Amino acid sequence: MSTLNPRTTHYEFSGPIGALAITVFLPALAILLNQMIRPDYYIKGLFSNFSWIEVWNRLDPLSSYLFNGELWTYYTTWYFSLALLDVILPGTKLYGVELRDGSKLPYKINGISMSAALCLVLAARYQLTNGEMPELEYLYTHQTDLCIITILFSFALATAVYIASFIPLVKPNKSGTNERILALGGNSGNIIYDWFIGRELNPRLGPLDIKLFSELRPGMLLWLLLNLSCLHHSYKEHGKIIDSLLLINVLQGFYIFDGVLNEEGVLTMMDITTDGFGFMLAFGDLCLVPFTYCLQARYLSVSPIVLGPLNCGLVVSVMLLGYWIFHSSNKQKSEFRQGNLPHMKSIQTERGTKLLCDSWWAVSQHINYFGDLLISLSWCLCTGFQTPLTYYYFFYFTALLLHRQTRDEDKCRKKYGKSWEEYEKKVPYKIIPYVY
Repeated sequence: MSTLNPRTTHYEFSGPIGALAITVFLPALAILLNQMIRPDYYIKGLFSNFSWIEVWNRLDPLSSYLFNGELWTYYTTWYFSLALLDVILPGTKLYGVELRDGSKLPYKINGISMSAALCLVLAARYQLTNGEMPELEYLYTHQTDLCIITILFSFALATAVYIASFIPLVKPNKSGTNERILALGGNSGNIIYDWFIGRELNPRLGPLDIKLFSELRPGMLLWLLLNLSCLHHSYKEHGKIIDSLLLINVLQGFYIFDGVLNEEGVLTMMDITTDGFGFMLAFGDLCLVPFTYCLQARYLSVSPIVLGPLNCGLVVSVMLLGYWIFHSSNKQKSEFRQGNLPHMKSIQTERGTKLLCDSWWAVSQHINYFGDLLISLSWCLCTGFQTPLTYYYFFYFTALLLHRQTRDEDKCRKKYGKSWEEYEKKVPYKIIPYVY
């Protein structure tokens, strides 16, 4: 048995059956959500007008999507153009965490140049088309179609990286073997499970790190464009800018660019350091993020509301509070790990590391998650209280963060032992202070 890549002994998501169920359920949910918010049909109130006939209306047979050259050309051009820009645009070279063979992978951090390039292209297209922006109109009109294409693309990408994970490296790794470094959770030997969870830890195509690129580029920036397409369509339709739709574009646009411009923070996140890249991350990054996170903007484009200055101010306040908690707590932990805050209280572990339990991190174990939840709530509030459907993101994100918290708790309990028990006594709340 390989010491570099030990066999996975613990299944998540109830193993292969759960992985298979999620592979079917989540893509179906993404399509369902998009079909429930269309210009010709959208959910009102407590789903009083829900109709399966309307939900399936305008959906073509699967074969028509598999062989639709126009849709595939649009999406693959988007994905691979961004991949090319990711490789050729200037950036800063940083290294990730140390891997099991003792090496550290290099990463090019070029979110600033990538964002600048996208903004220049959008500005140029706006001028050249006199504000018509046919690309944005195409996005708006074919949103569900493109959602289905990204699902199929995610299947293909997950399959490609799974097959590639069995091909030995051309150059030996730092351990002196030609083994690829596999994810600790994706080496079970079960094809369905490993394909879903991700077998290889850091699949790369030349200088392109497929996992980091997919996490921050095609999905996040497509989310931005989908929101803009809703704002653009609404302006053409009504001849004016609706404050609620403009607000959701500004708030989510700020969040998107903040993530892209501060991408170095992702290098220490569980997605990059621990999880393999399989269908779970491919689908989440490429489809679930852009095509379900844009639902607030999509709904406001078909059912606009005017919030007014007071309500806009309240929504912005919730967003700013969440961002302040999220950003300042993450910055505090990062500086502590770099040894810049030696005065802060912490628990010394037997592994030689320290568990921070002071300031923000004395309030809850994942105070940054609480900030993230407030941010997600502010976006949903932009839609008022027209229907619970537009609060999908808040409920989904809550479930996602709870799952991450339990995974992290299990890992830390095994890693730190008695030190973690002491930490839990000092910081009893897991996410929401005085609640959970």
